[in-house]
Amino acid sequence: MTLVGRTRARAVETLSLDSPGSRNALSAALVGELAEALAECGTDGDVRAVVLTHTGNTFCAGADLRDPPQPDALVGLLRMILELRKPVIARVTGHVRAGGLGLLGACDIAAAATDASFAFTEVRIGVAPAVISLPLLPRTDPRALARYYLTGERFDAAEAVRAGLLTVAGDDVDGVLAPVLDGLRRASPQGLAAAKRLLTAKVLETFDRDADDLTALSARLFSSAQAREGMAAFLERRDPAWVV
Repeated sequence: MTLVGRTRARAVETLSLDSPGSRNALSAALVGELAEALAECGTDGDVRAVVLTHTGNTFCAGADLRDPPQPDALVGLLRMILELRKPVIARVTGHVRAGGLGLLGACDIAAAATDASFAFTEVRIGVAPAVISLPLLPRTDPRALARYYLTGERFDAAEAVRAGLLTVAGDDVDGVLAPVLDGLRRASPQGLAAAKRLLTAKVLETFDRDADDLTALSARLFSSAQAREGMAAFLERRDPAWVV
């Protein structure tokens, strides 16, 4: 079964997370397939830019708790988005949770519909936004991250723009993206690649410095007793034991 749909129009390749039954959760299989598609886009001279979007009402629900990817595989996927010589643009028309926010943080430009919603839900199952902090901490307002990392609260597209998680939001996300894609089509491949390297250099320094430590932290948290309780509670649709 294909988990990532692919279409192309005027040199823009659209990759669609296509596992709506699991709310496009990041399973090991989906992460692997998305990485393969991105790698192919990176070597295809006819692709000027990549749009990352979704089917169903959820862009990405975070890690698939039944088949989670290895932390280093997720690190590799985020790094691939950043290192791709072509711009990657997130197009969101639904909900984004936990690890899905890491995909937004790695993309060069992120646009969403105004009714999209966002939440860092990791703390509610006994873990933390460890690996996804690699692209998020350098790019997003620290006060906003402090609130939403610690509380797991849901926030809207306007707040996501204010915090720097999104570039732009609008009622018609395709209308919002039209001038962006037009601009990318008018840009030279060499110019785009060089400009992207300038924009991602500091973020990639964070990967070089912190990826091993955050990968180890993620593995340690997910194997803990509290995480086992939190994930069981989530799957059983009940409150975990620590809720007061």
